[in-house]
Amino acid sequence: MTYLQAVVIALIQGVSEMFPVSSLGHSVLVPAWIGGSWQTLVTQSSQADSESSFYLAYIVALHCASALALLWFFRADWVRIIRGFLRSLPASVRLSVQERRLRLSVLDKDERLAWMIVFATIPVGLTGVALEHVFRTLFAKPLAAAVFLFVNGLILLGAEAMRRSAGRRKKAGGPVTAGRPAQAYAPLSPQQEAAPGHPAASAYPGIPPHPSYSSGSRYVPDPGFPASLAQSGHGYPDVQACPAGAPDVVPSSPGAAGGGEPVSRRGPSGGRAAADIAEAERSDERISRLSYTDAILVGSAQILALLAGISRSGVTMAGGLLRGLDHEDAARFAFLLATPVILAAGVLKVPSLAGPAGAHIHGQVAVGFIVCGIAGYVSVRFLVRWFQTRTLTPFAVYCLAFGILSILKFS
Repeated sequence: MTYLQAVVIALIQGVSEMFPVSSLGHSVLVPAWIGGSWQTLVTQSSQADSESSFYLAYIVALHCASALALLWFFRADWVRIIRGFLRSLPASVRLSVQERRLRLSVLDKDERLAWMIVFATIPVGLTGVALEHVFRTLFAKPLAAAVFLFVNGLILLGAEAMRRSAGRRKKAGGPVTAGRPAQAYAPLSPQQEAAPGHPAASAYPGIPPHPSYSSGSRYVPDPGFPASLAQSGHGYPDVQACPAGAPDVVPSSPGAAGGGEPVSRRGPSGGRAAADIAEAERSDERISRLSYTDAILVGSAQILALLAGISRSGVTMAGGLLRGLDHEDAARFAFLLATPVILAAGVLKVPSLAGPAGAHIHGQVAVGFIVCGIAGYVSVRFLVRWFQTRTLTPFAVYCLAFGILSILKFS
């Protein structure tokens, strides 16, 4: 592999991993289109002995770079989510021991979102370990990738069509089948939620109720979130109280995300302004309204991304749209779900870089890692803005066009 090939593939991986157009499909189709020595890369990616495939080892390194770009951009969000998980896990263990069955203690949106990500990641994790090798050797070929890229375009278009149809039925006052009502949470008490497949538990006396929970009701977010939490001194440890004498909220500009709602006083993180951080928390509040079953269904859509040509972010966004999320929330949930999967896939395969596959490409890996990380960061930053006001349709059209042209070329 030359340094030119390394840089081109890194750019393609960094962009297409975030965009809903399939990075694996492009890592197969682009070299096949160029031909010549690039064609060897395609052959390498689908060979049965993955330990000797330098191209696969290189793609693995790029996956790690993509995951780190996602982690860096969403680092403030992951701090909240991980803290929520670490708060909820010991309380859930104690509650499960007390009740002698699996129970979850969930007191706020961060704790709930953490468990949603855990449950949603399990199906694709197990499937990837069991079937990744089979899918790669059978389908990581130009014609198969072209067909699945075309199918990916149809999935994106179908999700947009069903989303619009659901919106029209909602405006007309008719039944809406896509998604759940805003108040439809998984069965829960004011303080605890049952794990999937288990009835709700009684209140757990060892955990005080969160201010956002009203007694005897389901999870109802505080309309003043997050400023009210900062003012009260409760809740999330990363939301600080305002200095004495200072206003507790700062109105956002009319054109800012959130439509003029109050935003928290927090510093920039991941290249994002304080208003964007506050909007991310409001987005998490909306995402956490999904049931655990819905989260598992959305996360399970990532299994399709084991097929070269099917986009991980694309199918998870489509799943989020069909479960009632808007484009902004669906994209955010897709990026959060993708991060642990991409990182785990990369880390599990990294040892192959120390073997024969990575023996002569260490320099190319270093260059590609940097290029891919930068491209991935820029891409996710662009897409977060894009989906605040735009849809999946342009990406669907691209996948259909590139897919049909590739089918004609390789059939």
